Amino acid sequence: MMKLRISTLSLGIALGLCMASQAQAQAAKPAAAPAKAAAPAVNLKETVKIAWIDPLSGLMAPVGQNQLKSFQFFAEKFSQNNPAGVKYEVIGIDNKLSPAESLNALKSAIDQGVRYVTQGNGSGAATAIIDAVNKHNERNPGKEVIYLNHSAVDPDLTNSKCSYWHFRLDADTSMKMEALTTFIKDQPEVKKVFLLNQNYAHGHQVARFAKELLARKRPDVQIVGEDLHPLASVRDFAPYVAKIKASGADSVITGNWGSDLSLLIKAANESGLNAKFFTYYTGVTGTPTALGANGAGRVYQIAYSHYNMGGEMGKWMTEFKQKFNDDFYTGSVIHAYTLLNQAFVKAKSTDPVKVAAALEGLKAQSFNGEVEMRKTDHQLQQPLFLTVWQKADAKYPYNPENTGYTLVPVKTFESYVSSTPTSCQMKRPT
Repeated sequence: MMKLRISTLSLGIALGLCMASQAQAQAAKPAAAPAKAAAPAVNLKETVKIAWIDPLSGLMAPVGQNQLKSFQFFAEKFSQNNPAGVKYEVIGIDNKLSPAESLNALKSAIDQGVRYVTQGNGSGAATAIIDAVNKHNERNPGKEVIYLNHSAVDPDLTNSKCSYWHFRLDADTSMKMEALTTFIKDQPEVKKVFLLNQNYAHGHQVARFAKELLARKRPDVQIVGEDLHPLASVRDFAPYVAKIKASGADSVITGNWGSDLSLLIKAANESGLNAKFFTYYTGVTGTPTALGANGAGRVYQIAYSHYNMGGEMGKWMTEFKQKFNDDFYTGSVIHAYTLLNQAFVKAKSTDPVKVAAALEGLKAQSFNGEVEMRKTDHQLQQPLFLTVWQKADAKYPYNPENTGYTLVPVKTFESYVSSTPTSCQMKRPT
């Protein structure tokens, strides 16, 4: 993510119905709950501080506020009887969606003795943090910091810019587009596609991979238009929607998240645009409300989670909603604590140098199945889910933002399907 409730995290009917059983079976798997062992595997008796660095002001503030609550909510959950015997504390710092402010926030966190930082809304901020953490760790042996990237999805972050100290918990842009285009390949009604994305690294990569993968899998599909817009500053998307309508597109592919997706959907509904939308972040704050009944059956999301996972995840989501009157959608938060718990046990330490080594290649059972932190580039390998916006029912009851609608699973992509190669040449400590 970057973000977009992730940012807006994400979204045939005959095809959807025949494939839903597969997704349902996957969704029914119980989530990995915080370990409830009688005694910790190791008893470190430490408090691990995590600095959360993301926007708490501006147009993307609702996403940031939701994610900070998510990290703090699960800090409490995973502090209870975890196998490492640690407690978690989350410190929230507003970076105003700015790379420069992210560096100030990082310095403030390090000055407070924080050794673990997390960020995810904006790949520009992520790049700045990777750079700064690399330099800090090189210059300050014994005070190393680990960066847990929960949602910044520019593929370059685990390719040309890969870092030993950076671990990505979301699926990157190329992985999601690999899965999404595998689905679109079998949708003959998709013939004319418009690409609309935010004008920064993630948006550029969504457009790039959409064109490359559609050309390979569905060469008959026409790209009838392509546009980029400023990140988190457009308040009226009517001009962009007018371009989409004029192009004759039957489908839109967008990596937009937060206000940039909810306002786009609002403008599309107001103009009567009936195209399909293939998204990354439909589930993120604001977009469910913007969709309402209008998006039913034609707005899709590709993501590593959805609102109807069931099992322990379903219980957590219900509790989160009862506590905050808000929806939990950033599942990478759970990945963070699940992997840290196991890495602390494996390393018998919370020292970032030992923990980074323990995280490499680590496999764990998380809420969406087995995940693995690929050693080559520190990109988490995990299942992805294609969902579609439809009316909530007894089978798929969770309705975000009390809309009466939800994201219904259509297809599950196991890790090996969405996995993409890496060019990372990891520089490891000697």
